[in-house]
Amino acid sequence: MEESKLSKLPGESYSRHIHARFWIVAEQGHGYLGIGRICLLENIERFGSINRAAKEMGMSYKKAWKLVEDLNTLGNEPLVMSEKGGKAGGGTRLTAMGQWYVNRFRQLEQRLSDFLQAESAAFDELL
Repeated sequence: MEESKLSKLPGESYSRHIHARFWIVAEQGHGYLGIGRICLLENIERFGSINRAAKEMGMSYKKAWKLVEDLNTLGNEPLVMSEKGGKAGGGTRLTAMGQWYVNRFRQLEQRLSDFLQAESAAFDELL
């Protein structure tokens, strides 16, 4: 398959022959974490700003703020905390729970990638 066709396939290319997506879903069904939301959380942690995180992803501040509101209802604790301005200028940071979710997602993603790369080898001779 041509590279241009491959780039149009949905999901991440975790192996040569397998693309996949996965989400972590709240038990009560009121929220989820996928790669886009994880990237937003990582950018918030990196820049200390929802606005800067959104710009980095080509997303509007309004959409990013809505996603943060949704993420903060995912579990028993918020994932993101915003601090009002003032002398220090305020900012936004991940809570310990937010950091835990990001780390856990990335660990799961690595395990999934390792599994799919091993499974992909079965297709090498057929495709």
